[in-house]
Parts: sequence; structure tokens; C-alpha cells
Amino acid sequence: MVKILDKLLAHSGKLTKARQNYDWIKEELLGLEERINTKKQVELDRFVVRANKQLAKLGYTIDKSEYVNALIEEKLQRFDVKNYMNHRALNHGDAKAIFKAIKAGNDWQSILPGHNEKYKKLIEKRANYASKVNELSNNSTVEKVDSSAYDRLKNQLLAEYEAFKATVDKKYEGIFQKEKARLENKLTKAEEKINLIKSKVKVEKTLEPDVLLEVKNLKMYFGGLKAVDDLSFNVKKGEIFGLIGPNGAGKTTVFNCITRFYDATGGDMYFENKYGEVVNMRDFKVHDVLLQGISRTFQNIELVKEVSVLENLLVAATRTYRSGFAVHALGLPSLKKEEKMLRQKAMRILKFMQIEQYAGWIAMGLPYGILKKVEIARALMADANLIIMDEPAAGLNDVETIELTEIIRKIRDTFGVTILLVEHDMKLVMSVCDNICAISFGQLLAIGTPEEIQSNKAVQEAYLGVEEDE
Repeated sequence: MVKILDKLLAHSGKLTKARQNYDWIKEELLGLEERINTKKQVELDRFVVRANKQLAKLGYTIDKSEYVNALIEEKLQRFDVKNYMNHRALNHGDAKAIFKAIKAGNDWQSILPGHNEKYKKLIEKRANYASKVNELSNNSTVEKVDSSAYDRLKNQLLAEYEAFKATVDKKYEGIFQKEKARLENKLTKAEEKINLIKSKVKVEKTLEPDVLLEVKNLKMYFGGLKAVDDLSFNVKKGEIFGLIGPNGAGKTTVFNCITRFYDATGGDMYFENKYGEVVNMRDFKVHDVLLQGISRTFQNIELVKEVSVLENLLVAATRTYRSGFAVHALGLPSLKKEEKMLRQKAMRILKFMQIEQYAGWIAMGLPYGILKKVEIARALMADANLIIMDEPAAGLNDVETIELTEIIRKIRDTFGVTILLVEHDMKLVMSVCDNICAISFGQLLAIGTPEEIQSNKAVQEAYLGVEEDE
């Protein structure tokens, strides 16, 4: 029994739970001001609705002419719709009679006086109805009273609103400060708990201070095919690192090994996760990679096209839920709270990507460029410190590619993340990357700045080929 409990309460499992708890408290603190302002606005809006009702009531007492004129206009429109059908029946019947007379060789002009007489009666009927309806204006308009009563009430309500708003602002400012202090205290305790657990975990590997990811002697064999063959490179913190190579060079395979879609044949991938610890990514299952701080986009768009854009972002956050199976099955209030927080977070990211107007749209049928942005937005939901982008410019036109260049830089600068990029568009790679790793047949060709890669002969030969000696 003791052994079973030790296994269940292993430091790694406790650390994961403690970190998830820390992340949720941090997210709750981040969205606190927005939630408080929403509640405050609801209270203010209720006052405005009550005030408008009072003003409207007094407005009708002062002068009903505007209301009566609108009523007259509506009645006349309804009459004209019905009268139109009478006009149509008259014209249709007389036209039919005229054609019948012409066909029989009779005098068709004798029909016209009767037609004109009927038409005149229709016009008179409309005029009589209009005169009758207009009497409403004379009979229903209430004798006007001093219109300044309306202005006095309006000014009174405005003054009451300002006083009410000051009270509400003070009330919710107190709530905000109290809740902020509570969450900050919880955050401090959660951090202390994490540090306590970490102190019991033995650190086996360290990286150089500026290195985020160290890929060391990575191998990925498919039978006799060596897709990746003894590849090593380092990705520095805060940089945009490009991985390039001809088709079939093994670029996407490297990504799939890092994110554990593939179990590498050999080598190691040391990563400083979002909690500042160095871990070997080979120790994790594919569903745990996200918790370490690595998210990715895909070469082919992998969205759930039957649901909305907002729901696609929420799907990306399911692994980070703090609540367990029982809470989800019972639909407890804590689950609804988490869902609300995630929706706020998703809307912030959509706004950052400038596609918040598509939040409620079903993904299927949206323009390809928008779907690419949604996929990047989904990768941002994980609060990762390393985002892997697999050919993000594939299928984009020149204007969209230029916009993507700015988005990649903006993501790096705003969120403080490192970006690992695979891309065939060399113009994009050379303009956005700080350093580039070129590979061919799964082996390293060169690592350096864009200028160094462009001038490297081995890279030129891999892309352009070598002329054979005659």
C-alpha cells in the first residue's frame, strides 16, 4: 500500500498539479479587472434603463404628436398595401377585357370610361381614409404642458446617475482591491509550494544561460530510412529560429520528435520549460508536452471546422483544466468559472490577432488566411514559451505573407516567446529569423545568421544542386 501511495503521490505528479493551480490563479488574476468591470457595467446599465423609462413616460405626457404621426403613417401604409391589390385587380380585369374586345373586333375604347370611373373611386376612397385617420392627430394630441419639466427630470436623473456611478465605482474598486490581494496571496502560496516540491527533485541537466532548447544527436529511423540522422542544434531564448531544407530533408520529422508525435530512435531534446526547469522531452507523453510549455501549428490546417473559431481556441485549453472528471461530469460551479476565464482569454488572443469579429463564426468556409491566423491563435492559448510553426505561410498570397511576418515578430515581442519555424518561403525565413539551421537528408548542413546561410556553399548545393564535371 505504501508503495502504491508513493507512486500516486510522486513528485512529478504533485508538481504538475501545483503548477496547474498556479497557472489558473495567475489567469484569474489577469482577468480580474475585466470581470469586475463587467459586473459594474451591468449595475450601471440597470439604472440607465430605469431612467429612460421615466423620461419616456414623461415625454408622452408632454406631447403625443410624434407618436400619433407615426401611428397615422403606419395606418396609411397598411391601407395602401390593401389598395394596391384593388388597383392591380382593376388594371388586370380591364386589360383582359380590352384584349378580348380587340380579338372579337369590337370597340375596345368604350371600356376606358368605366375603367377611369372605377380608378377615380379608388383614389377618393384613399383620400377619405386619409382624412379620417388624420383626425386622430386633432383628437389625440394632449394639451402641451411646460416642456421644461422634461429637461428638469433629465438633469435630475443625470445628477443621480453621476452620484450613483461614484458610489458603484467606489464599491467595485474595494471589491477589486480585496480580490486582487486574495489572489496575489494565493499566488505566493502556490509558488512557495512549487518551490518546496522542486527542492526535492534532483536536477540532472543544465543548459547554457541563453539556451532554451538543445537538440543533441537526434535520430529518427523508419526501418532503413534515416529521416533524421545525428542532428544537433541549439535554440536561444527569445529568438526566431528557422529550420530549412529541401523537400524530404526531415524538417517536420524534427518537429514531430520534439512534440513527441514520434518517439525518436535516439538522441535527446533538453528544454527549459515555462517553469524554468530543464527537462528531457523524451520523458514525456505527447499529451504532456503542452504542459511543459511547447505548442505548435501544423503544415495542414488542423482545426475542428464544424465548431466556431472561439470553440477551436477553447479546445486547445482542455489539457490545462484544473478541474477533474467528477467536476466536469457534475457541471459544478468551479467548472463554469474556469470556462468563463478561458473564454475571456480566448477573446483577448483573438483581439490580439485582429480576428475577434470571427469568434462566433463556424470555422468551415472561412478564408484560408483567417484559418491560418486561428491556428496561430490556438497555439497561443497554451501560454507556451516555445511555439513551433510548421510552414505557416503555405498557401498564403504575398500580402498575407508580409502580414504574417509582422505577426510572428509581434508574437515574439508581446508574449516573450521563442519561435521555431519551418518554412519553404525563403524570403520570409531570411527576413524574420535571427538564426537558421539548414539540413539535408536529416543531417546538419550549416547553422548561422541569414546572411551566413545564404552564402554557405553546402546550402546552395543542397537547394540548387551541383553541376557535374564533363
